[in-house]
Amino acid sequence: MLRYTLMRLGVFAGCLVVVWGAVYSGIFPRGFGDSNFLWVLLLALVLSAPISWVVLRRERERASVQIVTKVDRMKSNLEANRSQEDVADDTARAQGGAAAPN
Repeated sequence: MLRYTLMRLGVFAGCLVVVWGAVYSGIFPRGFGDSNFLWVLLLALVLSAPISWVVLRRERERASVQIVTKVDRMKSNLEANRSQEDVADDTARAQGGAAAPN
């Protein structure tokens, strides 16, 4: 997941450089007053989102598989612990129930 995040930040940084250059060369309009930096950030964000969606598809799917694997493993461990607690509880009740009538 860290790799995907770093790649996504790289795509955003690349878009930021391209948009910054395009704004200052006059291809894209400048923002009003002091809002130019915010305009460049917003435009870079809007451009980087669909690029990341297409370019990083394989990396996103690989990260998703890793997450699903970890969640499934945690669920199976939790279920195993739950069943061990049930067995221990049943054993304790059986021993306690057998000792009470004596």
